[in-house]
Amino acid sequence: MTAADAGRWDETADEPQGPVGKAFRLSAADSLSLGNALCGFLSVCVMATAAIQSLQAGHGLKVEPRFFATAVVLLLIGATCDLFDGLVARRFRASAMGAELDNLADVISFGFAPAFMVVIWGSSSGDLQLWSVLLVAGAILLAGVVRLARFACVKTKSGDFMGLPIPMGAMTVISIIMLFTTPNYLVLAALLGVAWLMVSRIEYPKPKGQLLAVVLAWILVNVAFLTFWVAFPENGDLPIKVGGAMQIALVAAIPLRMLFYKREKRKVS
Repeated sequence: MTAADAGRWDETADEPQGPVGKAFRLSAADSLSLGNALCGFLSVCVMATAAIQSLQAGHGLKVEPRFFATAVVLLLIGATCDLFDGLVARRFRASAMGAELDNLADVISFGFAPAFMVVIWGSSSGDLQLWSVLLVAGAILLAGVVRLARFACVKTKSGDFMGLPIPMGAMTVISIIMLFTTPNYLVLAALLGVAWLMVSRIEYPKPKGQLLAVVLAWILVNVAFLTFWVAFPENGDLPIKVGGAMQIALVAAIPLRMLFYKREKRKVS
């Protein structure tokens, strides 16, 4: 080390900066974020356990509905935690690492978990090439990561979300693979479309007020549908298909509404 380098050496350069003590205090909102992450982890564990048991029994990757339903219910519980952590943080207290915990939890529950489900779903049939399934699953994961990073850096003028929020994207991915249980390339293309919506510039409204109540009611209804599906598998397909179709229609309707709105705005101006 030269004398000039020694002169530039700052003994405190490696010392932690900012409110270090406060950064290690978890708030109630952080507990919800951690619960979200745990739900995502358990969802992956359920799917992996089901896949291993199916392979050991010689049935291939045929995941039983009860395992798949359990994994989805866990993700819905995680989505509920994600829905309320911001409200709790604003109502009570947010820690210094609350935003980072929220994003990391979302990567697990709404990025990795649905991507893993796509791999299991696409590998359950020999009709698809494995590389194509992995490509789509990777696109979903990476789109979710980019979506979260952009959300942390870019704020829209309207205050709405830019791009499909990752929890809604994850639920849409799950709805598609639940509606179309037989893997094919058209479904893979639809899943790629969901990944594109997450990184697009289409604005989606934030759930607040009446919309927040609607979103929460939608989650509860889906949990009820999944529970009915597990309890009565011979009669449970219809509620699952209705719930999945409603989710896909909702995600598709918002971009169409924004497109018509912009056209009307151009005509007026």
